[in-house]
Amino acid sequence: MDLRLYDTLTREKRPFVPIDPKRVRMYVCGPTVYDFAHIGNGRPFIVFDVLFRLLRHLYGAEHVVYVRNITDVDDKINARAAEEFPNLPLNEAIRSVTEKTERQFHEDMAALGALVPTVEPRATGHIAEMKTLIERLVGSGHAYVAEDHVLFSVPSMPEYGQLSRRPLDEMIAGARVEVAPYKRDTTDFVLWKPSKAGEPAWPSPAGITTPGRPGWHIECSAMSWRHLGETFDIHGGGIDLVFPHHENEIAQSRSAFHTPVMANYWMHNGFLQVEGAKMSKSLGNFFTIRDLLDQMPHDPRWGEVLRLNMLKTHYHQPLDWSQTSLQEALATYAHFREATITANRSEAKPSPAVLEALSDDLNSPLVIAELHKLAASARSSAHAADELVGSLLLLGFEKAVDHVRADGGTRENALRAFEEVSARELGLDPSRIDALVVDRNAARKAKNFKGADRIRDELKAMGIELEDKKDGSTLWKVKR
Repeated sequence: MDLRLYDTLTREKRPFVPIDPKRVRMYVCGPTVYDFAHIGNGRPFIVFDVLFRLLRHLYGAEHVVYVRNITDVDDKINARAAEEFPNLPLNEAIRSVTEKTERQFHEDMAALGALVPTVEPRATGHIAEMKTLIERLVGSGHAYVAEDHVLFSVPSMPEYGQLSRRPLDEMIAGARVEVAPYKRDTTDFVLWKPSKAGEPAWPSPAGITTPGRPGWHIECSAMSWRHLGETFDIHGGGIDLVFPHHENEIAQSRSAFHTPVMANYWMHNGFLQVEGAKMSKSLGNFFTIRDLLDQMPHDPRWGEVLRLNMLKTHYHQPLDWSQTSLQEALATYAHFREATITANRSEAKPSPAVLEALSDDLNSPLVIAELHKLAASARSSAHAADELVGSLLLLGFEKAVDHVRADGGTRENALRAFEEVSARELGLDPSRIDALVVDRNAARKAKNFKGADRIRDELKAMGIELEDKKDGSTLWKVKR
């Protein structure tokens, strides 16, 4: 089964052929750690987590290297640190902000079911590599020094702009490229700049005596080079990064290493809207991942519901996040989870149809349609139930199947185990529920119907529904 991926650079879907099948390499731009990640930020991390899982399945987990960086030096970080910790020295305040925000980010990613990347480099740990790249670019005439800045000379690279394919004046306007008197050309961008008093600072490259710090774009070129090499397989991120960030990465890396490409495949997910409108604090529709997780703080699977809602739309397309779509995702998630109750975890393997859909440029809407087919067959087909579990695991819905036993078990035992897990998630004690059911049945046998109804109402208030069987027994389940 061939994997095909859409490449933003060539504007076509192409068969994926890794440079080295024994070391498949992917780089995805990570967070700038100054604030909670909003739901738009979360989309690429879910999309590329699915791709990471698929690559591991196809090539073996030990043969895939996924690098997702942490940007921990940036003007936004400096501003937030000064705002939140005005009484601390700036560098100490920055450390407090970045450590706290990185921890929050990792907690959010874990709740969304995202695997930990193979490598998660921090920008400040790669200053030496950045300076080496800058020295190379200056030495080859692709960069120059001006007023203690080092700038990349865009006219030195004729192919600049191939990724975004927009007129240069339009790109400049859209990116709000800084106009500065020391620039040789309006399009030139900063590789290194002098630090202000109290800001993070390192000895500068290219003979500059004033301490300074890197520009944003050089950071990812340096980190991808360090961990993946001069050329690697896949570079991913949100569509908003195409220009200027990814365009500038390509310019830096290709010019420094004299390579025809930086990455063989460039993948970008579409924008996210909320209720049909661009997400904006002024519109009151701006939500962080943490905001959404806090809607159901006691449900450990709620993050996977959010993940499912992200995957209902193909990653290329704009995603409209709405309460309606979220409620639909919740119902779908519960349906899939319940359909796996008779599965045998040790026999679980992804459905070939799901693998085929994923291999077609991560066609997640088709994947979900295939999951619905498996769920419809799961009650009558153990094979379908096993494939549903295997597919959900491949997609990162691990909590959805945490009730599934390794030996399958009888249907009755599986149903019982499923309901016990669900009850405990609500903070209920299954043995207490059993005792109330016994008391109710005793009341019914004694024709104390008023007492039996009182117990039923008590269980109902707890979120427990009862089903009286013809043989006189009673089953209970958590209301959904």
